[in-house]
Amino acid sequence: DFNSFVTRTNTCGELRSAHVGQEVTLYGWIQYQRQGLFLVLRDFQGLTQIIIPQDEAHSHVKKLLSNAPVESVVRVTGIVSPRPPGQENPKMPTGDIEVKAETAEILNSCKKLPFEIKDFVKKSEALRMQYRYLDLRSFRLQYNLRLRSQIVMRMREYLCSLHGFVDVETPTLFKRTPGGAKEFLVPSREAGKFYSLPQSPQQFKQLLMVGGLDRYFQVARCYRDEGSRPDRQPEFTQIDIEMSFVDQAGIQRLIEGLLQYSWPEERGCITTPFPSMTYEEALANYGTDKPDTRFGMKIVDVSDFLRRSDIQFVQNALSYPRGTVKAICIPQGVRYLKNKDLESLKESAKSQFNQEIMEIICRPDGSLKSLLTKFLGEKQQPELIQALNMQVDDVVLLAAGEHKQVCSALGSLRLESADLLEAAGLVLRDPTTFHFLWVVDFPLFLPKEENPTELESAHHPFTAPHPSDTSLLYSDPTKVRSQHYDLVLNGSEVGGGSIRIHSAEQQRFVLEKVLKENSEVLSHLLEALEFGAPPHGGIALGLDRLISLIIDAPSIRDVIAFPKSFRGRDLMGNAPDYVTPEELEPYHIQVSWPLAEKEAKQN
Repeated sequence: DFNSFVTRTNTCGELRSAHVGQEVTLYGWIQYQRQGLFLVLRDFQGLTQIIIPQDEAHSHVKKLLSNAPVESVVRVTGIVSPRPPGQENPKMPTGDIEVKAETAEILNSCKKLPFEIKDFVKKSEALRMQYRYLDLRSFRLQYNLRLRSQIVMRMREYLCSLHGFVDVETPTLFKRTPGGAKEFLVPSREAGKFYSLPQSPQQFKQLLMVGGLDRYFQVARCYRDEGSRPDRQPEFTQIDIEMSFVDQAGIQRLIEGLLQYSWPEERGCITTPFPSMTYEEALANYGTDKPDTRFGMKIVDVSDFLRRSDIQFVQNALSYPRGTVKAICIPQGVRYLKNKDLESLKESAKSQFNQEIMEIICRPDGSLKSLLTKFLGEKQQPELIQALNMQVDDVVLLAAGEHKQVCSALGSLRLESADLLEAAGLVLRDPTTFHFLWVVDFPLFLPKEENPTELESAHHPFTAPHPSDTSLLYSDPTKVRSQHYDLVLNGSEVGGGSIRIHSAEQQRFVLEKVLKENSEVLSHLLEALEFGAPPHGGIALGLDRLISLIIDAPSIRDVIAFPKSFRGRDLMGNAPDYVTPEELEPYHIQVSWPLAEKEAKQN
């Protein structure tokens, strides 16, 4: 009941023909006013047309409403009347009626607006964020935030009411966690000692399992100091889950049920179980660990076919361990892509992956146009066409080199090509379809980018090894698969989790011997694992990303009430901001002002 506890009788979106003859009191913002004859009143639920009285007895009401600026807040009391024949508006839910104003009051007048509060009016994102409280009045953001609220409520119902999960709040002031993303530091009054804002409640939820809570859930606020990254937020929200005595399949079934239960009806149905793919399959076929499976253009391995050729760069690539030759086929590439587009794709592979790309074009007569063809015999060309499933006007991009580099480059080109094809009018990815996918069997460790001789956790240091690979942990950790699983939706990672290490001995070995981390930082967790820790596992869903994909928002900022800019700034409140030396004194901190001024100029 939207009208409980308040002084209105109805919202601006609920009046219908059945209300004709009733006296109603509405509150809202003036959306539009026309020549002192009528205005449109708006609230969170919709619009109602208000007829401004023209008779002498109501002259004060006419003056009040005619002179009120757009976006002023008003109270109107009047009689619901049918609209005159032919003046109904089928595009408005309230389009069959109007309210003839009897009394009115301006509750707050609005000064000149920095932009119009209409969804179709273009305004810069910086201006929208500076005046976020005005942007929130738009129907689009109202819809986004209300849908988000409904989904979270359904998730809470599914987890707590139907499956016995306990909603537990965990601290946001903690200490630094080894590995993973950079964390924000919070000074304390003890000299040289800092809190850290956790990037996730990872340690706490494991400790809750040690504490016998069995099933934990939280709508968790998380923090990552990742600097200037587009479409990322320094603070974000996770649906955080942990369970005792569970395996990977159990977590997957839980999440599939959770999403099916909380999925908005207007977005259609989702079918379960979700398909699953190993990390190696995802990399080999899509060039990424978060494949968009809404369209084809899979990576094709042509190594065996070209192994018989005399092409020097092919033979050079195949002579290396893990050397390969792979390709993607761009459908109707000749028709939809310009030469500059193909050059841009090749330049992208070169600059991002140091990968050379060769193009092959299928002419109308079925012959191939490429630098490659002079090395291929007449019989080999049709065989290559068949291997790549090429049609007339298709364009193939071919790469040779080390397996992961080639796959990553072609995976990136696959997505860039899809963008170019869709910009030219060919629809490949339907935004109304939802393709969920589990990606499993990730490596437990990866070489560090800055020092490939050292290892880092692919997920985090608490992830358990695959049961089949446990012995390899002690002999060859680079070959160990993990019990880590990611949930992917339409090419975006929306969740990630793992079965955890519950043996203190194994956890200490991973930290000290494999990752070369100081285990003292995690002494509390290691000690807890020695007091009868149950086998446990969990997952976290990125709520902001999930909601933005459900509603096809251009940015996750469109599903967050008060987001930060991509530089991590609050443009409305101008945060972060300077503090005085006196305010810093209790925290034993001094600012190096020349450095601060230099950074301020850069920003």
